[in-house]
Amino acid sequence: MLFSQLPEDVLYHVVSFLDHRSLCRLSQVCKSMHRFVNRDAVWRKIAKEFLNTGITRDGTDIYPHIPLKDRVKTAQNWFNGVCKRASPLKWKTKLLPWLQLDGDTLFLSQAANIGAYHLHQGTRRLLRNPFQIYSGHQGDVCRFAVTDSNLISGGSDGKILVHNRRNHVSLELSGHNQEVNCIDSKDGLIISGSRDRTVRIWTLTSSSPRDTIPMYDRVWSVAISPTLSSFATGTACCENFSPLLIWNVERSACVCSLGSEFRRGAGVLDIIFESPFQLFTCGYDTFIRLWDLRLSPRRSCVMEWEEPHDSTLYCIQTDGNHMIASGSSYYGVFFQLSSDPVSSPVYCLRFSSSHLYAALATALHSLDFKQSPIYIR
Repeated sequence: MLFSQLPEDVLYHVVSFLDHRSLCRLSQVCKSMHRFVNRDAVWRKIAKEFLNTGITRDGTDIYPHIPLKDRVKTAQNWFNGVCKRASPLKWKTKLLPWLQLDGDTLFLSQAANIGAYHLHQGTRRLLRNPFQIYSGHQGDVCRFAVTDSNLISGGSDGKILVHNRRNHVSLELSGHNQEVNCIDSKDGLIISGSRDRTVRIWTLTSSSPRDTIPMYDRVWSVAISPTLSSFATGTACCENFSPLLIWNVERSACVCSLGSEFRRGAGVLDIIFESPFQLFTCGYDTFIRLWDLRLSPRRSCVMEWEEPHDSTLYCIQTDGNHMIASGSSYYGVFFQLSSDPVSSPVYCLRFSSSHLYAALATALHSLDFKQSPIYIR
């Protein structure tokens, strides 16, 4: 009996002992083995051990439309720092841009507008002209969130605008009297934080807030838990209490505070939930921290990473497994984004399986880990 004629369950067991190089060699033996080895089920175990393959710690596949074999190949470029740099968009006025990725669409805020740009399906190259522009703010857009049906933006004018992505109708939510520094939205729930020292809870059924929570400090960041039962807030840390708090959505009550040794002024600038009970934070104190809400007391983080150049960390994103990308006021990410001197922080970054996009004061930069590699690390 030939190797390729073995029962499939036996074949799966045999190839589970092979690494990615051996699998690639095996796929070149014959056509039948090539077809078998190219199956996602063969690569799933290996993919979970690589950076940014889309397989999260709990086994969820973020990019099921991309073959796992291709993602493992690209993941080696992420690990080795092999990529191609580009600056697909540039502008003259210095701004504080924010961006979001949603499938084949990149959303980028510039001053009072948010542009929606197509990404080429194959190359992921950004098409320079936006196919849709969302406007309505009287001042700059500070932050925005994207859901399947809406784009929700908070501006320096204190307004929150809910733009319907299908019929382009906008709803204005009024409540804050100073700039809306941060906003998050999931399944019709909206949480906003403002310089006016309040957090407000909204629903899409009313233009008025459901609840207003006094914070006694400027609010820099908010994030809703995947379960929708709680949310986290990060403040400027200018008062005598922890800048990082967890709140119950239903009761609008503080559940707990995280940490106890923050320096004054060490504000929390970005928060992301890795799971319903784990979250990452970063900010002015130059640390990325991982917190676990299952632990008690919650005075210390589980892990922390210090920015090597003692620089403020403005934003973070993870692959849900092994990789954390951060944008700082020194280099940003784990690569220098440009060969030219850049005097701007990385205000926001987002990545897909093959590309990383970073928004700076005067340009949008991209790193392509799939096409025409150049070793830049």
